[in-house]
Amino acid sequence: MEFLVRSENRLPADTPAERREELRAGERARAMELRAAGVLKRLWRVPGRNATIGLYEAEDPAALHDALMSLPMAPWLDVHVEALATHPQERT
Repeated sequence: MEFLVRSENRLPADTPAERREELRAGERARAMELRAAGVLKRLWRVPGRNATIGLYEAEDPAALHDALMSLPMAPWLDVHVEALATHPQERT
């Protein structure tokens, strides 16, 4: 199944710079692992916000949940998920 995932990072502004960088590095590394596993298909930044839009593929919603919760920033992410279905015009 494919999912459109919108997430906004709500990491507190007073988070120490060292901790913030540690989380960012961990987030990049985990995103690359998810990409290599075929779970994270595409990722876009939302200009002017600390937010992303991602195209994910997972066996089911529970598998997607596990993947998203494996991100180091998960405790501070405001996440909205939409399951996607193939449009009839895309079927061949």
